[in-house]
Amino acid sequence: MTIPQSMTAVEIAKPGDPDVLVSCERPVPVAVNRQVLIEVVAAGVNRPDCVQRRGLYPPPKGASDIPGLEIAGIVVAVGGANCRFSIGDSVLALVTGGGYSQYAVAEEGCVLPVPAGLSMVEAAAIPETFFTVWHNVFQRGGLVRGETLLIHGGSSGIGTTAIQLARNFGAKVIITAGSSKKCDACINIGADKAINYRDQDFVEMVAEFTSNSGADVILDMVGGDYIEKNYQAAALEGRIVQIALLQGAQASANFMPLMLKRLTHTGSTLRARSVEFKSIIAQELEEQVWPLIEQEKIKPVIDTVLPLVEAAQAHRRMEGSEHIGKIVLDVKG
Repeated sequence: MTIPQSMTAVEIAKPGDPDVLVSCERPVPVAVNRQVLIEVVAAGVNRPDCVQRRGLYPPPKGASDIPGLEIAGIVVAVGGANCRFSIGDSVLALVTGGGYSQYAVAEEGCVLPVPAGLSMVEAAAIPETFFTVWHNVFQRGGLVRGETLLIHGGSSGIGTTAIQLARNFGAKVIITAGSSKKCDACINIGADKAINYRDQDFVEMVAEFTSNSGADVILDMVGGDYIEKNYQAAALEGRIVQIALLQGAQASANFMPLMLKRLTHTGSTLRARSVEFKSIIAQELEEQVWPLIEQEKIKPVIDTVLPLVEAAQAHRRMEGSEHIGKIVLDVKG
């Protein structure tokens, strides 16, 4: 298989609005020890990409400055001996950057086979969201069968993933979203209760749905005044997991419920974590979630597919918050 020396990619010309995303030519990266070089077929778009574009989320040391955290494609080279993957394998991968390009390097431990039955576009919608949900809802939040999960932003890529995973592992799911269309979409993929936050108080609605016991785990990407409301909506011994702060990183809150209910409020980011850490998540996903995908019990929800050169439009779609599910760039098309 002949690998070219240069490739087309989308770079951030300078911090700013979506129009700062421009096509460029870059050298094709080289896979070194324990890495895999992937010819990218499709790349997922995520909100951290937008934050990076604005200059507020720099890539970790050693990572590509090209945006893009999740890809699907074909293995074209491996670094070192005893690699699990072979040239020609169809794979998906979580990367620390470089996804918006024709070729990208991924650490072997963050690469997984494409589940049977999925297209490359669907496969590209998996890594960032599934790794994030698995770690924060199940590993960090400790959600177990019979508990209730409250998801803020239920119609997002993270939200639609969390709904399906939680339901398949025996939990009840409540979501919040900003329109009746989004609420209906969440119900259709398995949410038990959908709350339109524009005209309903989610604290009251959670109390009503749970007979005043509250949500055992809350997955929050909003922050701001939701922090205090989450404490009110949480069950005794509830776990609140913060994965983003769309309303801002600072807030005032009454912390008394934190003590009275014995709550845990935690949070995490994924991009800068070690390969070893991400490899554990990858292994658990392959063992416990891949069979559910291949049985068609879980399926990525795709909102929009755009060509790589229209990455700016993909970011506008993301930041407009009208999407339901994932936005994906078709790199080969």
